[in-house]
Amino acid sequence: MEVKSMNTTATMISLLFLIGVVASEDPYRFFEWHGILINGKFPGPDIVSVTNDNLIINVFNHLDEPFLVSWSGIENMKNSYQDGVYGTTCPIPPGKNYTYALRVKDQIGSFYYFPSLGFHKAAGGFGAIRIYSRPKIPVPFPAPADDYTVLIGDWYNTNHKDLRTQLDNGGTLPLPDGILINGRGSDATVNVEPGKTYRLRISNVGLQNSLNFRIQNHMMTLVEVEGTHTVQTAFSSLDVHVGQSYSVLITADQPAKDYYIVVSSRFTSKILTTTGVLHYSNSAGPVSGPIPDGPNQLNWSLDQAGSIKTNLTASGPRPNPQGSYHYGMIKVTRTIRLANSVGNINGKQRYAVNSASFYPAETPLKLADYFKIDGVYRPGSIPDQPTYGAMFPVTSVMQTDYKAFVEIVFENWEDIIQSWHFDGYSFYVVGMELGKWSADSRKVYNLNDAVSRCTVQVYPKSWTAIYISLDNVGMWNLRSESWERQYLGQQFYMRVYTTSTSLRDEYLIPKNALLCGKASGFNQDQPDEELVELREELTLGGE
Repeated sequence: MEVKSMNTTATMISLLFLIGVVASEDPYRFFEWHGILINGKFPGPDIVSVTNDNLIINVFNHLDEPFLVSWSGIENMKNSYQDGVYGTTCPIPPGKNYTYALRVKDQIGSFYYFPSLGFHKAAGGFGAIRIYSRPKIPVPFPAPADDYTVLIGDWYNTNHKDLRTQLDNGGTLPLPDGILINGRGSDATVNVEPGKTYRLRISNVGLQNSLNFRIQNHMMTLVEVEGTHTVQTAFSSLDVHVGQSYSVLITADQPAKDYYIVVSSRFTSKILTTTGVLHYSNSAGPVSGPIPDGPNQLNWSLDQAGSIKTNLTASGPRPNPQGSYHYGMIKVTRTIRLANSVGNINGKQRYAVNSASFYPAETPLKLADYFKIDGVYRPGSIPDQPTYGAMFPVTSVMQTDYKAFVEIVFENWEDIIQSWHFDGYSFYVVGMELGKWSADSRKVYNLNDAVSRCTVQVYPKSWTAIYISLDNVGMWNLRSESWERQYLGQQFYMRVYTTSTSLRDEYLIPKNALLCGKASGFNQDQPDEELVELREELTLGGE
């Protein structure tokens, strides 16, 4: 819900001072959320914003355990304190609240939010984020008749605590019970009028399965991937891997009736399928005919991924072509190779990156940095090349330099598909091939119009290479989007470090930051008494 009472300039500026955000001329959007089902909705309400908006989101935790919300794809925030994952942010205690302050700086596109602790994501708490271009910035397609959120994902009927307990006891997740479209099964409906064109923002918010999305008798034109306008390519179906978001245009250009919307699992031993309905306003009848089949070949998905490229003539969040940043001409300063693996530690199932299986520390790593608390983690505790050795438990943090231009190669030697996400960043997907990566693999890199995104798949027995400019100071989570795998260790934090204390590089710790673990006895610089009272009046500090 949007909070209408906080609309005076004085209140706004005081509020921003409290939470450590520099005020600007860009609009502020205020939200009050009560979770785990955000304001009782499943999925939660959309966050609708415009480039450079400031988002002030007050989250109340009504669970009997700590709770956090994270923001998949919101980058360049210059503040990993607000990232909403346990390596950077103390959880909101039961019965308390916390206010996030985010700025969608120089961003457009389709993303989503989700609860990041334990297995809360299996119970809901997720919803879409839309960031529209500013009115004066041209968009490379006509305005659609309407703009729909389509959240797809696998679903378990088992309680999220029981799923977590299964993993804590050394087990693994079974096949999901089904697939949902916007929290529904066969009654999910998208309404259209004949002859009009619509935008669908499709995100895979599930726990572990790649999904294929298609609409009976209708083509989809891909126009945007996680904040990047793409070459407009028509597809009859689209593979959406865990954590990924796409925008497509569809035109209601078929005979007036209802048509199947189909979502099915990919790369699973048993294909799970659910259907919704594309409903024409003048429909002459219900859905009929066979449900359209999805692809069944790995190469089909690999070829589709390779065809997704940046639209070099389109503006991004600023009025200049997206291809004006020539990433292919920048010298790589470091190559990091990351290999996922599976094994056992102390007799229990675990996963790892370069043999390092991540165990969370009691104290968020970013707070340990800020308060200079020793013994929480060690920079360099995860190697930047595969070790081919036994898995080991560690609170893994990789040290990197601010403004380094890095090549990361994800190497997947397993028989299942992987999906990786990097908080705080977008990156260029320059290569994706079957087989093992070597230096010669760079010969097939796309150094001209590779798509820029924040979540990427790695096919079985394959590799994926990305280029990334580490221009966002902070402690940033790089993780598997398979929730079982990240929960059991397939993640780590990248410490993007500089000695600079300039606000141009990183915002200060928020004045309302929650403190926990070894940081609980520390104090930040506190605002004056009058502003403390104002914070309490506005229910902002988790008190």
